[in-house]
Amino acid sequence: FPLPHPRYFPAGPQIVLSVYGPDFFGHDVVRGYGAVHVPFVPGRHKRTIAMFVPQSTSRLQQLTSWFTGRRPEFTDPKVVAQGEGREVTRVRSQGFVTISFNVM
Repeated sequence: FPLPHPRYFPAGPQIVLSVYGPDFFGHDVVRGYGAVHVPFVPGRHKRTIAMFVPQSTSRLQQLTSWFTGRRPEFTDPKVVAQGEGREVTRVRSQGFVTISFNVM
């Protein structure tokens, strides 16, 4: 029998990271987003998460957000976890975060 569509077949629990930090003016701004699936196999697991930040679509928006201290950010963490609709979002790579899991 056929398998269900991937949209209806959950891939398991995920950890979604939203990292914030101060900018040049002391405003709390997003430093990166990332997500990783939690492993099911018992043992110690290390995962490296590629972090990214959303980008403004025009130079004027970039300049305005720099002056106002309000940079683009996601309002719903599901955008990071699902990835659906993210292919039309402009993002910039922002480093990596490594986490360790101890699964029992």
